[in-house]
Amino acid sequence: MVIMVNRDILAHQLFTGVSRQHLACLVEELAGPWQAVVEGHRHRARGGVRKREAGAGARYRLVFVDRLVVTLIHLRHDLPHSVLALLCGVDRSTVTRAIGEIRGLLAERGCAVPGRPGLRLRTLADVFACAQVEGIELRLDATEVQVRRPAAGRGGRRAFVSGKKKQNTMKATIIADHQGRTLWTDALRPGRMHDATAARNEGIAVCFQHFPEVEVLLDDGYLGLRRDHPGQAATPPRKPNKIALPHVHAAREEARHRHSSKRITVEHALADHKRWKQLTRWTHRREVLPVTYRAIAGLVSDRTANA
Repeated sequence: MVIMVNRDILAHQLFTGVSRQHLACLVEELAGPWQAVVEGHRHRARGGVRKREAGAGARYRLVFVDRLVVTLIHLRHDLPHSVLALLCGVDRSTVTRAIGEIRGLLAERGCAVPGRPGLRLRTLADVFACAQVEGIELRLDATEVQVRRPAAGRGGRRAFVSGKKKQNTMKATIIADHQGRTLWTDALRPGRMHDATAARNEGIAVCFQHFPEVEVLLDDGYLGLRRDHPGQAATPPRKPNKIALPHVHAAREEARHRHSSKRITVEHALADHKRWKQLTRWTHRREVLPVTYRAIAGLVSDRTANA
């Protein structure tokens, strides 16, 4: 039995997580790159150049717009491929191939820049350069997504065990601005890695050197960065000596409160990401999670940049 659901219903914001206007912009932006990807696959399969005019040949049962909608629903609600295939009246392998194509294109987009239509940030250096030009004070933090434990007998099983969560996780580092708008996310690291180490592996030390006017607000997990880059990496003040006077402790608590109030916006950005069900708990292959996280971060940045 084949069930065909109205395409207008599937494209609703409750299913896709994006407005119809946002969906229309994504269609316009990604249609060309998707066609290039498809032609590349066909070229490798044919082993030669195209011999027919563009548009010739068999028609797709799942056109580009439907492929985009199916991918968004999968990212938003984590519906199985077989369920999406049943809703669209196609084979499961068609949905799997469509999600793999569209998800990669979404991940390559990067994050939107507020007030700069068409400009997107894809690397940490891009974020620091934009922050120095625009005078933005950055907020950086890390979050962990629970993943499946590697199979027994494979090396590196302990690398994913988080000392904080006591679970198998992968760690993502996020940068947001003072309004909680996502500006960048990195390639995910195993959950056992320290937050500061993950940031260093992405080249944050080099960015601090090349962009000396950029300041980043951090939490207590990045004290090493504050030590190495004073004046740029700002963390809450350390706890004073036990014999310090009461007014010293009061001043420290007030300073920590001010710092936390300014840094809390990056926590709001992380909360926006976790509203997409696939990032609450990842049950698929671990090597696909980085692409998925970047795709979702780019979609969230589109919405917050235009808010």
